[in-house]
Amino acid sequence: MCMTPSPETLDFIRLHRTDDVQALALHAARHPGIDFPFALKQIAGWQASRHKLPRWSATEGILYPVHLSMEQCSSETTAACKADVMGTGERAVDLTGGFGVDCSFLARKYRHVDYVERNPELCALARHNFPLLGCTNVEVHEAEAENYLRTMEPADMVYLDPARRDSHGGRTVAIADCTPDVTRLLPLLLEKSPAVCVKLSPMLDIAQALRDLPSVAQVFVISVQGECKELLLLLSRVSGQSEHAIFHCLNLTPGTASRFSFTADEERSAECKLTSTLRAYLYEPGASLLKAGAFRLPAARYGMEKLHPNSHLYTSDTCRPDFPGRMFAVESVCGFSKQELKALTASAPQANLTVRNFPASVAELRKRLRLREGGDIYLFATTLADGRKVIVKCKKAPNYSIQTDRQ
Repeated sequence: MCMTPSPETLDFIRLHRTDDVQALALHAARHPGIDFPFALKQIAGWQASRHKLPRWSATEGILYPVHLSMEQCSSETTAACKADVMGTGERAVDLTGGFGVDCSFLARKYRHVDYVERNPELCALARHNFPLLGCTNVEVHEAEAENYLRTMEPADMVYLDPARRDSHGGRTVAIADCTPDVTRLLPLLLEKSPAVCVKLSPMLDIAQALRDLPSVAQVFVISVQGECKELLLLLSRVSGQSEHAIFHCLNLTPGTASRFSFTADEERSAECKLTSTLRAYLYEPGASLLKAGAFRLPAARYGMEKLHPNSHLYTSDTCRPDFPGRMFAVESVCGFSKQELKALTASAPQANLTVRNFPASVAELRKRLRLREGGDIYLFATTLADGRKVIVKCKKAPNYSIQTDRQ
């Protein structure tokens, strides 16, 4: 990629960066003096970064990579969270630099950061962009991660975001199938640094990851506005500690962040009362808790009862705005007799629908009930402790931001 585009090309990018890229591509012949492939790539990159990377898009002169690299890079929200997880120190090494978003946030926490990337185009972009972002303490190295790791000086922190695509471009979530293979490099990683942070797919089986990597001290499951986005493993030199790892479930929303921390032992030993009676409030745990396997503990910690061992919904007469998930005020509970369903749809012809431990999907149930989507009513189709299938009609509790259909 050319790092010094012509003034005419830069002016074209500024003038058209909010335009439709596909429509612009049809008019290349009208602008013979413009480097059109470069301009279209930069316009598409800027548009992709507006919400994901607002600081970057607001910085004049930032250059962007191909679409796939933009798709795979962290958002500023999750990058800032990861940097907090990795703490502070003298030197950190990002072995899988990519577009450099994570590295730019590490640069705020460490006096010196080494950016390592095997793709020469991404390295050129990093050298161009980091000074514009004020990251003057970052050194760029074009190298294979494993080769750099073998020869590097010890560091306070090593960070990896292994590529989760196979040689055919397909996605993979198994740790050993990612590049680089952390399971194989683990002894060398911990020889070079007392702390290693690995970002993995949120689709990964956490229990299997802890078996594959016996040195995991902490697990961070990060959700953004209720959607599970990233899984971080923080490793140390204490071998065999993975079975006692501390889980941190984080949910990031604009201006706020919630955390629910626990160990597997706490979850296993938690007292969890079951009930078939709905109380005043219904609680649905956040995506990060469900991913981390916190199924019993929320009931014990917040003084609630669980509707069924596999429903993962809780109820209480107490309003708990600090609950790490969604909170609803219960209005009614109905079964599946024709009379009950007719009354329900008459009172709620439009509603947001969620199914939990229920033998039908959202789409199937919505079609059966002839239910329009949206509105301020929330229906939960679920199974109670006594085996009954019911629909719980709710409205969102005050001061809570609620999302729509889930299953």
